[in-house]
Amino acid sequence: MTSDFAETVVGLTGLTASDAKAKKLTDGSIWAEGPVWLAGRGVLRWSDIPGNQILEYNLDSSERTVYKSEVEFTNGRTLDHDGSVIQCSHGNRRIERDRDGQVEAIVDSFNGKPLNSPNDVIVAKDRSIWFTDPPYGIIFPREGHPGQREYKDHYVFRFDQITKELTPVVIDVEEPNGLAFSPDESTLYVADSSALTNDPGKGNNHIRAYDVVDSKCKNGRTFAVMQNGVPDGLRVDELGNIWAATFDGVHVYSSSGEHLGMVPIPEKVSNMCFGGPDGNLVFICASTSIYMIETLTRQANLLQ
Repeated sequence: MTSDFAETVVGLTGLTASDAKAKKLTDGSIWAEGPVWLAGRGVLRWSDIPGNQILEYNLDSSERTVYKSEVEFTNGRTLDHDGSVIQCSHGNRRIERDRDGQVEAIVDSFNGKPLNSPNDVIVAKDRSIWFTDPPYGIIFPREGHPGQREYKDHYVFRFDQITKELTPVVIDVEEPNGLAFSPDESTLYVADSSALTNDPGKGNNHIRAYDVVDSKCKNGRTFAVMQNGVPDGLRVDELGNIWAATFDGVHVYSSSGEHLGMVPIPEKVSNMCFGGPDGNLVFICASTSIYMIETLTRQANLLQ
């Protein structure tokens, strides 16, 4: 059952006020995902994946509107350097660009084989597009269309927008989900949510970290293990802390892996993003609803 109740944050000294708690902004989604803040318009945009629509919330007017319907089950999204929105499409099995409502494909295949169902996406300082490609849009009927794993695996890819080359950069994560760079882009964090599709007690529910060297990922290691649920969306703040969505809220870790605290949310959390006029608000997608909490930090890279 959905509740407006949200508990006060646990820990997070210096990152939020001691009495901070998340505020519910709006509901009406089936499974809210893929948030991005559009500063020029002062709105939050996100996907309701099973509802097959993209929604927006105007922070000034508190109005929720439908941006687009029948959108082929879009999921994660981010901004490119030119301000256009890059988004993941489960239904089209591709990464695509939305520029003022006009949508075009960016990449939809690897070595001649269709992608699975791109899930989350970020853009690096060199304009390369990094995205995860788990199977959820082809194995969960409400999140896309039934399909096969054509290249027989689940990778994290890097797409060079200049050369158009698509390269697997992480191949040892069972089902990669959310991803984010450290502030200097020397580390890539990847959520592995394979416990979602495995038998109880099997699969992974951890965050992996990789050194990024010459656009390649090396020295993979387990960064954090989630104790309640699986990790989903990730964000990194300007201090290098990792904000991770999971079943009971948003958990925050230092760059060394120390658990700093959490933002409790009364619904299962899928993702979040920083935004607002000063960039210090965290908008949280949680099942049917969008929550917001004011912080004392900002996102490391607003293109993530």
